[in-house]
Amino acid sequence: MNIHDIMQSVVDKGGSDIHLNVGQPPIIRLDSVLTLVEGAPILSDEMMEKLITPILTQEQKDYVRVNKELDFGYQFQDKGRFRVNVFHALGSMGAAMRLIPDKVRSLEELNMPPILKEFADYKQGLVLLTGPTGEGKSTTLAAMIELINQTRTEHIITIEDPIEFKYKPAKSIFTQRELNHDTNSWQVALRSVLRQDPDVVLIGEMRDFETISSAITIAETGHLVFATLHTATAPETIDRIIDVFPAAQQGQVRQQLAATIKAIVSQRLLVAQGGGRRAALEIMIGNSAISNLIREGKAFQIDSVIQTGSESGMMLFENHLLQLMQQGVISEETAISHAFRPKEMLRLLGK
Repeated sequence: MNIHDIMQSVVDKGGSDIHLNVGQPPIIRLDSVLTLVEGAPILSDEMMEKLITPILTQEQKDYVRVNKELDFGYQFQDKGRFRVNVFHALGSMGAAMRLIPDKVRSLEELNMPPILKEFADYKQGLVLLTGPTGEGKSTTLAAMIELINQTRTEHIITIEDPIEFKYKPAKSIFTQRELNHDTNSWQVALRSVLRQDPDVVLIGEMRDFETISSAITIAETGHLVFATLHTATAPETIDRIIDVFPAAQQGQVRQQLAATIKAIVSQRLLVAQGGGRRAALEIMIGNSAISNLIREGKAFQIDSVIQTGSESGMMLFENHLLQLMQQGVISEETAISHAFRPKEMLRLLGK
């Protein structure tokens, strides 16, 4: 058994992740379910070394030895890329790997609401995809970036850790930069991006004060910025962004955010009936009512605007869950267990 055999198994079975830990057999994730690799032994330290080191360069081996962990992308033949995190746990090396398909799927192929196509038409502003790791945010973002690539002549810059999808220029051109490979830090990369004549900027993750501040500044200076954030609902996202700034700056940031925010899409991948997974979304569009609430520090009222803004494409998460349930895509149990607002879900179900 080698790492490429396990990667091939994930590709063949339509899986998403590989988990390698000493003291356990290799495990892959299929339709959200963790599954033992058939016939695989329990991994020892020696076996782990033999599995992981073939996909590391000498520079990466040295980095892991000193820093104990590393994120990077690994191209598996012509079958796809894996986003790899090598780490240490209880003194032993381990790894988690996420399959990134080689082909960027379209919004239609992902069964996304048509309103997401309009986000790719924006000329400037901030579009955020939110949710925990592993919920398909990068795949949805890639579909929007590829739509721009196919329909507009733009310079698209991506800054990622690591690079996930590799784009092939169509009408647009690309500059793709990877942390620790093409740049030494998010701060330096984001500071220099405005000197590189961008039209569209994709920031892999807004993770701290510096990246959030830079994203707002880039959007404010007339560029279209796509980014991800590990938050749930739109109000929580707004509050999280503002809270990373010192209290003295928060009033100014509210003004900037109100002027730049174009959309927030909260996404979860749910197990579909009959197999596979399907994205459920909450969609907020930055209209004048939303902007006013952000300026006034009333993010808690955003849910009400989303609820009454269905004609413009806005949608609470529970409403999309109900739609998917009525279409037979997910079960009622799945809808109830994944709702952000369980009472609202039960109300919609008449319970």
